[in-house]
Amino acid sequence: MRAISPQCFSVSAFRRLSSHAAARVDNHRQCITGPTKHTSHLHTEKTEPLISLIKSTSSKPHLLQIHAHLIRNSLFQHPIFFSPFLFDIALPPLHDLGYACRVFSKFSKPDVFQYNIMIRAYGMSDSPGNGFMLYQEMLRDGHQSDGRLLTTLMDFYSSNEKYTEACKVFDDMSHRDTIAWNVLISVYMRNRRTRDALGVFDMMQSSYDCQPDDVTCLMLLQACANLNALAFGERVHRYCEEHGFDKAMNICNALITMYSRCGCLEKAFEVFKGMTEKDVVSWTAMISGLASNGYGRDAIEAFREMQRAGVSPDDQTFTGVLSACSHSGLLDEGRMFFNSMSKEFGISPNIHHYGCVVDLMGRAGMVDEAYNLINSMKVKPDATIWRTLLGACRIHHQADLGEQVIERLIELKAQEAGDYVLLLNIYSSLGDWGKVMNVRKMMKDRGIQTNPACSTIEFRGKIHEFVANDFSHPRKTEIYEMLDEINQQLRIAGYDAETVAELHNVGTEEKQIALSYHSEKLAIAFAVLSTPPGTSIRVAKDLRICVDCHNFAKILSAVYSREVVIRDRNRFHHFREGRCSCNDYW
Repeated sequence: MRAISPQCFSVSAFRRLSSHAAARVDNHRQCITGPTKHTSHLHTEKTEPLISLIKSTSSKPHLLQIHAHLIRNSLFQHPIFFSPFLFDIALPPLHDLGYACRVFSKFSKPDVFQYNIMIRAYGMSDSPGNGFMLYQEMLRDGHQSDGRLLTTLMDFYSSNEKYTEACKVFDDMSHRDTIAWNVLISVYMRNRRTRDALGVFDMMQSSYDCQPDDVTCLMLLQACANLNALAFGERVHRYCEEHGFDKAMNICNALITMYSRCGCLEKAFEVFKGMTEKDVVSWTAMISGLASNGYGRDAIEAFREMQRAGVSPDDQTFTGVLSACSHSGLLDEGRMFFNSMSKEFGISPNIHHYGCVVDLMGRAGMVDEAYNLINSMKVKPDATIWRTLLGACRIHHQADLGEQVIERLIELKAQEAGDYVLLLNIYSSLGDWGKVMNVRKMMKDRGIQTNPACSTIEFRGKIHEFVANDFSHPRKTEIYEMLDEINQQLRIAGYDAETVAELHNVGTEEKQIALSYHSEKLAIAFAVLSTPPGTSIRVAKDLRICVDCHNFAKILSAVYSREVVIRDRNRFHHFREGRCSCNDYW
């Protein structure tokens, strides 16, 4: 690959869950083969090949043949055979719960591990409530103090969104091993308590019972990526280096994703470059990182180098490449890659690929063409792709088409407050205040309420959150004073608030006041207040950055000689010396 400048630059949906599940499956499989009091009379040379055969079988007909063999030879009641058989038939990929229930009911004395298998199987089914009844049966059999059972129960509660109950099980545990702590992290992440998930890392390190393992690190790196918590992610990276995890491919892939999603592409590329072996996930993580940070041509070059390295792209790789074209306005390249997917690589476009092309065309002003593409798709359009088109309607002030898109979302019963806000933006930019009032009334009549945008920033290992006009921060007085001072300095440098997107029909001065205290501006003011001059500022926002805040950050980067990195819902913006990496194309 040609040298990618450290100044220039995850997998979109990094496979943390599958890695975590695989690690837990390995643990379960190791438990299966341990010696038991029921097998003392069995010869090892006879048992091991049969156990290996059960564990390696992924075909249901083959497994049923093994079942018949075990019954004929009076071996089915031995846990050393029954456990791996139950594991394979009850859990994915076979996941035949009905058959598993029948054989489980015939087993005379199921142990904790076998109960765990069935509870997990129920948790993955359409009848998770049966898992609770099975748990109660276990309690009656006296298994309530078993740590592996309680860990499975935590996971079961969490998968059914009973997060309070899952945490209570953890609190009641007398002994907590690493797996229990890892499940607690997953509980927090499923419950969107990502900051609490990071706090577990410190608790584990101070525990005498166990220490974080590679699965812990994988989940924490994903949490850091979600929160834009670069400093914490660097801590986890150092821990991986100290404990020898940093050479594992899945850890390296997670590090590339974490650094990319924290806007630190230099370090992402450093990890990527240091890998002795790179799989499709590694290349896709790097390509996606380049794409989301606005370096489209570098992403395309990485894709070419991936091919030269003999690594075949998958569907997620093409999502990354098409996203790169979209964010950088590379219309011809995007069309070429989209057409080559099925012709050259045999990959049928999915909804994400179509979404990237709709976004690409919409940003380029080809809104009608994007609409026609959606109507001609071979897959059913979802709410996300209609919202992508609605965003293009906002950029190019296409009110009529925007109204049609809202109707499509209503048909899908998928309309959200943000959709109406986009429509409000279209009407307000056109000065059609009558329609603004109509949409507001419609939202009120339907009980649709908007949630305020939230911006987060990490400082000294702690995540600070801000919303517009936020007075909840303990340093609120200092923050507002600093923001007022910043606004004065920026106005001297030529900053003038961009009021076109303000959704209220009021005078220019009132609009400027309303825009002054957006969440990302408060976060930036906090950073200027709290860090030494010259320190980079990194902010994550859960919605798209507005034009005014974009201009604000650009001018601030020049006036205060600060690099400002803002990650909004769609992409990264790297502000340096009065310019943005997106070239005002977002």
